[in-house]
Amino acid sequence: MKIINKHNFFATGCVIFTMLMLGKLVLEFLMQGLFENYQQNILMMFLLSFLATFVLSQHYRFQKYPLLLVIAGQYVLLIALVMFITWLSGRTEPLHKDAYRDMFLSFTIPYFIGVVIYYGAVFHEIGRANRTLQELKSHRKEEDEKAE
Repeated sequence: MKIINKHNFFATGCVIFTMLMLGKLVLEFLMQGLFENYQQNILMMFLLSFLATFVLSQHYRFQKYPLLLVIAGQYVLLIALVMFITWLSGRTEPLHKDAYRDMFLSFTIPYFIGVVIYYGAVFHEIGRANRTLQELKSHRKEEDEKAE
C-alpha cells in the first residue's frame, strides 16, 4: 500500500518542509540563543497560514448565510488579527512607517488567492457529489421501472 501517492504528494511535501523549517528555527534558537527577524517572519507566516486555514475550514458552520458574507466575515476577522498582531509587535520594537500597509498587502493578496483556490475546490467537490447523486437517482429510477 502506498502512503504517499499522486493525490497527497504535494501536501505531504508541504508538511515535511514545514516540520523541517520549524525544527531548524528551534535548533537555531537553542544553539545560538538568538531569535532574529527572519526567524520571527517565518514563524509569523506559519501562524498566519495556520489561522487562515483554520478560519477557511470553518465555512461549513455558516452555510445558512450568503457565501460572500461568509468570505467577507472570515477576511475581516483575519485581517483584524493580523493588524492586532502587528500592533502588539509594535509595543516591543519599533515598526516601519509602512508596517500596517505592508502587513495588509502581505496578508490580503495571498489570502484571496487561497480563497479562490479553496472555494473553487469546494464547488468542484459539490459538483462531483451532485453528479454522483444524480447518477444514483437515475439508476434507482431505472431499477424501480424494471421492477414494475
